[in-house]
Amino acid sequence: MLNKIIVAGIGPGGENYITPAAQKKIRGAKFLVGGRRALSEFATENQSTCAITKNLDAPIDFIREKISFGDVVVMVSGDPGYYSLLDLLRKKFPPEIIEVIPSISAMQLAFAKLALPWHDATLASFHGRQPARTTLEFSAGKILGLLTDAEWNSATIAKLLLECGWRENSSVTICARLSYPDEKIFTTTLAAAANDEPVKHGILIVRGD
Repeated sequence: MLNKIIVAGIGPGGENYITPAAQKKIRGAKFLVGGRRALSEFATENQSTCAITKNLDAPIDFIREKISFGDVVVMVSGDPGYYSLLDLLRKKFPPEIIEVIPSISAMQLAFAKLALPWHDATLASFHGRQPARTTLEFSAGKILGLLTDAEWNSATIAKLLLECGWRENSSVTICARLSYPDEKIFTTTLAAAANDEPVKHGILIVRGD
């Protein structure tokens, strides 16, 4: 049988949100790939590890080198099926050797914190990209769930949404550090968010009520 690349979602960060299935694979891994924070939290000294950094060639080369000797477990934050390294892995390796353990994404958790159903929400990511303007345009009753980064943060995105026809008093809930003890969740207006100190690397939930 072919060895597997096991892509294990580790949730939004807090230890209570990682599934037992992912924990079992991570603990039993001989070869382990993940971000530096994840490796510092989960890796043991008897595991061979590789950090995921901006140089994505390194983990790909590590997987190619180790896959002949056993399964390689790749830890990704959030859910692997939602803006993760899974896209790249599918381009570099045959999909049939990839096994995915799903988990809770930060987006799921943000909507859950608001007790807000998200089946009709429009989801998009500003994490290293910019969504199509048509995705962001205002319509009555529309709900946006947006991933942010350092450049596209709560302030810059709020300004862009105002340009896309959203009202100044449209509510935006800003979520950061979800699942950690210092998580931050607060609701304001787009006009206020556009002028306030920006919150980076989080989730915005915008409602066109």
